[in-house]
Amino acid sequence: MQAFNKSSRRSFVGKIATSVLGTVVGGAASAKILAGKIDEHKISNRNQITEGFISDKKFVPVMITPYKQNGQIDFDGVSRLMDFYLAAGVKGFFANCASSEMYSLTPDERLALTRHVVKRVNGAVSVVATGSFGDAMEEKAEFAKKIYHTGVNAVITITSHFAKADESDDILIKNYEKFFSLTDNIPMGTYECPSPYKRILTPYSFKYLLSTGRMIYHKDTTIDFDKVKAKIEMAKNTRLEFYDACIANAMYSLQAGAKGMSAICGNFYPEIVAWMCNNATDTNKQEDVKYIQSQLTKTEDIIGNNYPLSAKYFLHKRGLPIEVISRVNANPLTDKEKKILDETYAVLLEWCKRIGIEPTHV
Repeated sequence: MQAFNKSSRRSFVGKIATSVLGTVVGGAASAKILAGKIDEHKISNRNQITEGFISDKKFVPVMITPYKQNGQIDFDGVSRLMDFYLAAGVKGFFANCASSEMYSLTPDERLALTRHVVKRVNGAVSVVATGSFGDAMEEKAEFAKKIYHTGVNAVITITSHFAKADESDDILIKNYEKFFSLTDNIPMGTYECPSPYKRILTPYSFKYLLSTGRMIYHKDTTIDFDKVKAKIEMAKNTRLEFYDACIANAMYSLQAGAKGMSAICGNFYPEIVAWMCNNATDTNKQEDVKYIQSQLTKTEDIIGNNYPLSAKYFLHKRGLPIEVISRVNANPLTDKEKKILDETYAVLLEWCKRIGIEPTHV
């Protein structure tokens, strides 16, 4: 592979995106870029890959972490997983996140995992990763710099890392101000992660963060669509790309102007979420869009049970050679849970047939 061009990573917005309407052609092209078979710099027009309607919306998966039987990170498994994601049509990666079991990784593992993802991508799509770990603000800033030096496009901050649950937005803002002062001009993002507690950004705090000019990425877990829509409106005409984590909002958020989706169901059927991102705003596809939205909403609770172990089981069933092992799930999947996931896989095949795409093959 060619060396990663670090000078390009500061521009998250506008990275090449090769997933396209209703096919896996774009995803296959991404996989070829990843393997060094296509010179991405020669692709000046996405219509060179395929003709027809092309969406600028993105599906950015929150990556799971495959482990070996001895419990260590399976980096070969990470590579295979990335190839699968790209073939499914993803347009970026969120590494070292909650789905990656980031709180169960050592600092060195967080860095090694992120570095591996960046190296494997080789500049074909953007990569972001969480970097706000540490107790004191100085520690958070130091680790954020280390994450940035892996080559990511932006360092993601967990909103609940910057104020306690009972502390005000003014405390949150004060801590962010100090953090920003200690991290040079590194591009940043925010994630309303449920752990250590779920800190939803209010309009007041969100407006502050937008005003800094540092924020280029936001993963939202607000759920309440009226509040989601208000944030999307605030982010318009700024550098920030808005990604909704709630799959029940997918169609609505994308149509309201969200840049894309970053939901956990993408670790089960990424081609479906990529299809939704590509088609949600296509007036000719609304019947299928509404159908897929209703189906995704129905299955949301099913896949979230015993996650991320459920995702690893589902991907293994799809043919991805990874172990069904997790550091955060104390109990293995029950036979009942497996049966429900098996049934969901059969439903996935029906979705693909309905919208006219082939399930992504490993």
